Amino acid sequence: MRETPTNTLQYRLDGPEDAPALILGPSLGTTWHMWDRQIAELSSRWRLIRFDLPGHGGAPAQPADSVAELAERLLATLDTLGVQRFGYAGCSVGGAIGIELALCHPHRVASLALVAASPRFGTADEFRQRGVVVRTNGLDPVARSAPERWFTSAFAAAQPAIVEWAVQMVRTTDPGCYIAACEALAAFDVRGDLPRVGVPTLVLVGSEDRVTGPAEARTLVAGIPDARLALVPGASHLAPVEQPSAVTDLLAHHFGTAWQDTLTAVPVPVAGPPAQTAPHAVPAAPAADAPAPEPAPAAAEQPVAVPVDTRPDPHELGTKLRREVLGDAHVDEAAASADDFTADFQDLVTRYAWGEVWSRGGLDRRTRSCVTLTALLAGGHHEELAVHTRAALRNGLTPAEIREVFLQAAVYCGMPAANAAFRVARNVIREETTHRA
Repeated sequence: MRETPTNTLQYRLDGPEDAPALILGPSLGTTWHMWDRQIAELSSRWRLIRFDLPGHGGAPAQPADSVAELAERLLATLDTLGVQRFGYAGCSVGGAIGIELALCHPHRVASLALVAASPRFGTADEFRQRGVVVRTNGLDPVARSAPERWFTSAFAAAQPAIVEWAVQMVRTTDPGCYIAACEALAAFDVRGDLPRVGVPTLVLVGSEDRVTGPAEARTLVAGIPDARLALVPGASHLAPVEQPSAVTDLLAHHFGTAWQDTLTAVPVPVAGPPAQTAPHAVPAAPAADAPAPEPAPAAAEQPVAVPVDTRPDPHELGTKLRREVLGDAHVDEAAASADDFTADFQDLVTRYAWGEVWSRGGLDRRTRSCVTLTALLAGGHHEELAVHTRAALRNGLTPAEIREVFLQAAVYCGMPAANAAFRVARNVIREETTHRA
């Protein structure tokens, strides 16, 4: 395995060097091996480039904080290979990367296939809560529930070896990279940008997919101008694994027809030997010489430069940060319950507490959460304490660290106040750190 620079991704090459490049992107928690069953046929016509997400499949644990960053790392990887224009197929978060590429680098994407993808994956709260679970309990709860999310019950019963392979893929993923990917999906929302996807697009979804199912697929087809829908019967989220022949045929037809007039074969040089198969494969300013301006007469009145405030609008910034820390559900509820009497207060909270104070750079979010928990404990503000216990978990504090904050506060703020705080926080932590399959 070649050493992977921090701005690129771990990859594998298959197929003829002089064939058009086709990129295959994985789902969260999987490796490039989720595409193993498509390789034999697709590699006869395309130069296949598969990649792993950071911390997946033995890839270096270099977390990426956004889908955009993942897309840029992929482009940097392709640049090292001399690949300028390519077809792209991606599953789930791999599909999100494909949409990002088509939106921000349309000159590089010739054709697109989105498998089990969505313009928005669930809600931000769902993915941030999953990050809390992993930070607290590790990846085992998520790994054990993966087969239920990824496969139909009939397939899982008939293919226990593949089910075990799926579980092990998740278990061997770096937790920090998994959490970062959850945060990236929490922030991903391109519903308003879909009309700008200007490449031929196949939207492929398993008929039994309960993660990003037919409804999400139809949203993509309705929003992307040149898109068509392919429904795969008897498949759930990992349709390329569960129904390999059907998926392979659909991809081969799409990429064999959609880009014939837009893509010519681009050789992909091999930087050293192809990577070996990793474990857990699927079973069977002016110019310098410009004349200087004439000096103005001394008596002439010079224009006065008016400073422009380039700071972001505190309300807009505050709303964004408030949602990231407290969650969409809490902010939506506060906004819905605001009336003529309370609206100005909610605006004050958003602008001042979040847009002015929480957004300052002097402390990181974890430290601000520690300070906030201590202040709420001391004041006996139990309802807000519950809200900010959730926020502390989202900001990266573990239950053990929250316990230490309360123990420290007990010494200086009083035992009764700490006792009440422990009761409130215990219930919140139990709720937030229980995995919801």
